[in-house]
Amino acid sequence: MQKKYTGLFIGGGILVILLIWISSSYNSFVNKEEKVGQQWAEVQSTYQRRLDLIPNLVNVVKGVSDFEQGTLEKITEARAKAAAGLTVTELSGANYEKQQQLQNEVAGSVNRLIIQIERYPTLKGTDAYAGLQTQLEGTERRIRIARNDFNAAVAEYNQKVRSFPSNLVAGLLGFSQKTGFQADAGTEKAVEIKF
Repeated sequence: MQKKYTGLFIGGGILVILLIWISSSYNSFVNKEEKVGQQWAEVQSTYQRRLDLIPNLVNVVKGVSDFEQGTLEKITEARAKAAAGLTVTELSGANYEKQQQLQNEVAGSVNRLIIQIERYPTLKGTDAYAGLQTQLEGTERRIRIARNDFNAAVAEYNQKVRSFPSNLVAGLLGFSQKTGFQADAGTEKAVEIKF
């Protein structure tokens, strides 16, 4: 009779330990997944900051120069597309890539604007333009840092998903690997700027 109870206690103890381990692993996955979501929100926040600065830059440029309307229209169009892309909240590799592509279009448009501004020395000297350019440079640094933090959160989450024995719980409870930001093809080459 005592052997029967001993076996039940051991079996019950193993079951309790297993349930504690599964619930602990589940909570850890949830925390890491929430961290990924939080870091993605930070990336989107810095993207929004960039988009908010662009109309001010465009208005300063329009006010000081007889600037080419086509350039300003391209910036406005790229900004509108990127702003629409910020409304997508699903965390997936495809959404990251789409957001990256839209933001690259915005950055390219702004860079073309800045290159063309070189033709207007009086514009470069205005305090409004200098302040906006400094803010844009700071925003680009923030975007880089936010992307790095996001990739670190994704790497930590993926490590947990792939590590044994937590990968057993991840598979059982539906946690799968996530994709972070990756460099675009050809970004290892220096950008050539032509005037």
